[in-house]
Amino acid sequence: MLTIGILAIQGAFIEHEKRLKGLKINTFEIRQLSDLTKDMDGLILPGGESTAMKRLLVDLGMFESLKRRIIEGLPTFGICAGLILLAEDIMHENPHFGLLHISLARNFYGRQKDSFKTIGDTENQKIPMTFIRAPKIMSIKKDVTPIAWYQGDIVGVKQNHILGTTFHPELDRSNVIYDIFIQMIKDKKNR
Repeated sequence: MLTIGILAIQGAFIEHEKRLKGLKINTFEIRQLSDLTKDMDGLILPGGESTAMKRLLVDLGMFESLKRRIIEGLPTFGICAGLILLAEDIMHENPHFGLLHISLARNFYGRQKDSFKTIGDTENQKIPMTFIRAPKIMSIKKDVTPIAWYQGDIVGVKQNHILGTTFHPELDRSNVIYDIFIQMIKDKKNR
């Protein structure tokens, strides 16, 4: 059975635990440096507040270790703030991990009160999407593959072992994005 670690220092991590439990995936919360030594097949960086997450990761002495695990190939899924943590370029600010070859703009879809639910597209089907203070992916490099779109904008991407969405799949009923992540993990294990 697969085990996915979920960063649980800030943000919407419990919703991911519930969704993965429903998919028969083991999870554990990553709250301190010692948690990063546990065996995990994948990592989720949830939505929340990316600046607060970065500060807490640094204060808890976890930032460099977590970055190293991702660089070493740990399948990683960043959602909204988690995507911001992973992005190589963030307009008007310095990047955090800087590992995902995208450029993005924070809070592009508005403030908290402007959050909305809608229907977007994946390669094969339409899925529900929830946007909460979501960033916008402004550009991607050649090694990044779009996996989801909303009104023509790229809202989901994949680069090698890294997956990212600007929307929150944990708040909708579709398992399509989770299935993509789980398949990424299985593909890595089978190499």
